[in-house]
Amino acid sequence: MSARLVRPHGRSVRHLEEVWGTVVMLDIRDPEGTLPSGRAVEAAVAAAVREMHWVDEVFSTFRQDSEVSRVRRGDMPVGALDAGDPRQSALHEVIERCWTAHRVTEGAFDPWSVAGGFDPSGLVKGWAAQRLADLLVVAGFDHLSVNAGGEVATRGLSGPDTPWRIGIRHPDHTREVAAVVVPGDGMVATSGRYQRGVRVHDPDTGAAAAGARSATVIGPDGGLADALSTALLITGRAGAGWFDRLPGWSAFVVDPDPRKTSWVIGPAFGG
Repeated sequence: MSARLVRPHGRSVRHLEEVWGTVVMLDIRDPEGTLPSGRAVEAAVAAAVREMHWVDEVFSTFRQDSEVSRVRRGDMPVGALDAGDPRQSALHEVIERCWTAHRVTEGAFDPWSVAGGFDPSGLVKGWAAQRLADLLVVAGFDHLSVNAGGEVATRGLSGPDTPWRIGIRHPDHTREVAAVVVPGDGMVATSGRYQRGVRVHDPDTGAAAAGARSATVIGPDGGLADALSTALLITGRAGAGWFDRLPGWSAFVVDPDPRKTSWVIGPAFGG
C-alpha cells in the first residue's frame, strides 16, 4: 500500500490511515531541521502503514483468518504457539501482557470474559501504537506522535523547545478539553463513551462499564496504558488503590453521572 502524505505548513509530515476500526494518525515533526528527504520519509511511513495492517491481520476479531480468531475458535491452542512465527510470537507477547494487566488491575481487565472468547482489543491498540512509534524512531525520526483513536504515543518534541501536549476530550462535550498532559516519550490512553458509546463491559456483571465516564492513563507502556484505562472505566474510584501502587503512572478519571467531578493520580498531575 502506498503512503498518502498530507504536508501541513512547516517541516512536518502527517499521514491518516483507516485501520483497527478507527483512524490512525502519524505526525512526524522536524524541530531541529534534520528531517530526512521526502523519499526517506515516504518509505518510513509506508513501512508503518504495512505494520498497521499486519497488526490488523493478526489481532482483528472481525477477520476469520486472524490468529486471534483462530484462538477464539479453538483452532490454535495457546500452548502450541510457535515462537519462531512472527505472528504467533506477537500473539503470545500480547497474551502475556494481558495476564500482567489482569493481575495488576485485580481482575478488572479481563479479555477472557468477553463474549466469543479471548479478545485483547482493550490492550492491542496501545501496544500497536507504541510499536509504530518505535518503528519510526528506529527509522531515524526522533520527533513524532502516533494517535490511534485515543491511544497516543509521543516521542521527542512537537516543535522547537516545545514538548508534545495532549488534550483529553471531555466525555460529555466533544469539543471541550477536560485536561492537558505532557507525556514526554510516553503513552496516553483514554477509554470512555465518546462517539460510539460504552463498549467496555464489567467482567463480573456483564453490564456496560459504569465506574467512570472516561479514564485516561499516562505512562511508559502503550499496551498496559490501554488496559489500565479500560479497567478504570470499569472500577472508577474503586480502582484508585491498585492504580496508586504503580510508580510513575498517572490517571485522570471523570466520575459517572450524576456527579460532575473528576480525580487524578500520579506525577503527570503533580500528585
